[in-house]
Amino acid sequence: MELSLSSTSPALLKLNHHFLSKNSLPIKIPSLHFANDRKLPSFYSLTRRPSFLRKFASPASSSIAVGPSNDRLPADIKVTETQEPNSRIRVSVEVPPAVCEDCYRRVMNEFTKQAKVPGFRPGKNVPESILLSYVGKQNVQRATVESILKRTLPHAMSSVTGRVLRDSVQIATKFTDMEKTYISLNSLRYDVVVDVAPEVIWVPENGYNNLKIVVEIDSEIDGQRASEQELRQRHKSLGVMRIITDRGLQIGDVAVLDVSATKIDKDESNVQNIPAADSKGFHFDTEHGDRVIPGFLDSIIGIQRGETKSFPLVFPESWKQENLRGVHAQFTVECKELFYRDLPELDDSLADKLLPGCTTLQQVKESLLQKFLEVEQTAREQAADNAILDQLCKMVDIDIPQSLFEEQGRQLYGAKLLEIQANMKLNEQQLASLSSPKAVNEFLDNQKENITRVIKQNIAVGDIFKRENLQFSTEDLVKEVENSIAEFKQQKQEYDEERVKEQVQEILEGAKVLEWLREHSEIQYISRTLKFALRRGH
Repeated sequence: MELSLSSTSPALLKLNHHFLSKNSLPIKIPSLHFANDRKLPSFYSLTRRPSFLRKFASPASSSIAVGPSNDRLPADIKVTETQEPNSRIRVSVEVPPAVCEDCYRRVMNEFTKQAKVPGFRPGKNVPESILLSYVGKQNVQRATVESILKRTLPHAMSSVTGRVLRDSVQIATKFTDMEKTYISLNSLRYDVVVDVAPEVIWVPENGYNNLKIVVEIDSEIDGQRASEQELRQRHKSLGVMRIITDRGLQIGDVAVLDVSATKIDKDESNVQNIPAADSKGFHFDTEHGDRVIPGFLDSIIGIQRGETKSFPLVFPESWKQENLRGVHAQFTVECKELFYRDLPELDDSLADKLLPGCTTLQQVKESLLQKFLEVEQTAREQAADNAILDQLCKMVDIDIPQSLFEEQGRQLYGAKLLEIQANMKLNEQQLASLSSPKAVNEFLDNQKENITRVIKQNIAVGDIFKRENLQFSTEDLVKEVENSIAEFKQQKQEYDEERVKEQVQEILEGAKVLEWLREHSEIQYISRTLKFALRRGH
């Protein structure tokens, strides 16, 4: 089973309840760790608060909380920053002997307070040699290295505070190597790598202003046309189907057909069936001739019950199945049955049956038109939003951090997995297989382009929100948070209120930016039918 992403709807406008829940799927995202397998020292207080989009840690909520940065050191440490690909910074730290010695003394004082050395009262001074022998020299050295890290990390990271992405901090130097350096030199060197908020480069600068957008619209969403079709369908549902015995197929009839098709090649000896075109007992409503391959309806007009017709057709370049576009095919159609509809006269007497509550046919038409015009407007705005987001993605140059890519990808994968679980009710074995690291990594590889697109869109929208000083009301934020929490409670799901608030804020920001962009863009709507007609004419 393979999971893929849809490219039709902007991910930034979806409130993902599953990823705000405390009972999310077991898909792990790495947090702060050493380059080897040594566990973190006990004094590390790590906070991991992943959110759907808001990845940038503020000074008050850094992803490392290793001690107070105002702990004055007896000497300055040397910190060197090196820029690396994917918005990553390597922070190289050199700790002088004076700091290491001070940390050593603190560790020894702490052991003196806590260690119960035979022959000495707790808390009383113990000769250093005896204390080292009792605690173990190696344990003291390790504790000293941990103390050095605890005291120096906040100072070393102060230059990147506010830019660090949550859960991206990694001490790149092996703990064993740090121990060896300390033992031999009485000093310490270590490297920390962090992902930082990527720079957003617009090409051209402020290119999002006055966008020119061409939006492709399906003809089916036209409100006027859709309301007329809906009225026709409701009218037809009130009729009776009667068998045709004395004539051939006409527009308005329904035929039951057996259809097959083969590819037509220059080499007539190479005949290949087209499985997608095969259909047995196909109920074909001739009023829906626009839903089949062009020329099909015209080719079977007049066909009678029991008759078979064969004719060539060409699949258009706009056909939904890409592998059939431009294919020359030979169709064979056998008519099994023919029916016509015996319909009641369309007048005011049918109003309540067509639409309960209506008393006149005009009322029915106006109500249906209003409903489908609203649907059309929503579909137009959604299509415009998608087109705008696609355009923004092409206009920004962003060096995406790997940690941001992985978290976004895992969230999208988890959302797809939960969708499948809801539709198919996977058993534990299937769920475990799809949740495995291998399955997740395959998804990240296969969907790299789509994941990158979503990230670029999200970052671009966030950048526009800041650049244009856009705002939304506190009332809207409070209302949407309350609605989301109410939904969690209704579904009896646990949730993290802070994460709910963060994601609602991102959704409101995204909606405000898209509203602003629609107002400041030149948007042209074009039907897909017209698009392909123009392409053929060109």
